[in-house]
Amino acid sequence: MNTADNTSEFNEKSVTLTHTDCESLLSELPSWGKVTVIIIHAGSVFEFKGEFPKGSKAHGFYNLDSDGLGFEGHINTDKISSIELQSKLHRGRPSYALVFSTEKETLFKVFLGRDSEGNILPNQLNRFQQLEENAQNIQ
Repeated sequence: MNTADNTSEFNEKSVTLTHTDCESLLSELPSWGKVTVIIIHAGSVFEFKGEFPKGSKAHGFYNLDSDGLGFEGHINTDKISSIELQSKLHRGRPSYALVFSTEKETLFKVFLGRDSEGNILPNQLNRFQQLEENAQNIQ
């Protein structure tokens, strides 16, 4: 069993990053590999599984561009007030998410990817834990 999925040693926690970390994190996410993006809107749940698209800032938005081959969009990063690094059990298994929120609501979540056996991808978990460590050192 992957130690990242050993629930007997799992500690649920949450660390919050500020708005100032948003664009650098968005620009880093495409290098993480396959993730799951969740958007909940008006009682519906939308999921995208794949690589987070590259983006750039223009016209007041962070514009996601996958060359027409997947998830795309325009993120008003000025509205994002926080990014929560969330570690918790979901259906009995460890789950890790980056939760991008405005002052009023969750905008979207990026969950770490899993391998064919359902284990969290180790390279993504390492990057996630590094973000947590860096955020805790600042706070």
